[in-house]
Amino acid sequence: MKTFTPATVALAAALALGACSSPSADSLAQNDPWERTNRDIFDFDMAVDHAVARPIAKGYRTVVPQFARDSVHNALNNLNSPAILANDVLQGDGDKAGDTFGRMVINSTIGLGGLIDVAGKMGIPRHENDFGVTLGKSGAHEGSYLVLPFIGPRPPRDLVGGVVDVAFDPLTYAQFHGDDTWMAIRFGVGVLDIRTANLDAVETIERSSIDFYATTRNLYRQSRNALINAGTDRADDLPNL
Repeated sequence: MKTFTPATVALAAALALGACSSPSADSLAQNDPWERTNRDIFDFDMAVDHAVARPIAKGYRTVVPQFARDSVHNALNNLNSPAILANDVLQGDGDKAGDTFGRMVINSTIGLGGLIDVAGKMGIPRHENDFGVTLGKSGAHEGSYLVLPFIGPRPPRDLVGGVVDVAFDPLTYAQFHGDDTWMAIRFGVGVLDIRTANLDAVETIERSSIDFYATTRNLYRQSRNALINAGTDRADDLPNL
């Protein structure tokens, strides 16, 4: 299985830096004992976003037609279906598992590998799910809030969930010529797709927030809690941070 080395290294670095500072009472109240370090990493991530990710996302939205961007988005969603299905099953949600399996079969075949969301047009809804949500539904706590370089908010529960979701993806084990390059391109296009989808929302939040870090922390938790508590409609209204 391909490893999750970047996240592991980032976590170790963040924890080491966080150990050097004493948390304030407010940080502890927010379950954010590494807030000082988290803020520094958040500022770094935003600097990278402003210098690299945001301009590329704006260029992508300007140059690539909407229908082509939608096709890329649909294909990425289809590639994520096995992990979603695994978590639907683990959560014992037969209805959602049936929807996910049906969407995966229909879109992978009639939908030309997921480029066209035929299942959606047939009335089979898509939903988000991951192992972090599975852990949350089973009662696991988020853990201390954590921001990682290049990754953003990723508390321990969701960091572990991300590693397990990689293991749920059949392509993790696929061996073919250029498989590492394929996975890197898939990851990069996935980041671009998410960043493009949230361009306007993130800019609006950044302009209107007195404390952008605290607002991001609150929105991240709201989004995750909405998924865990089955409030999928509410989660869909929140930007993917």
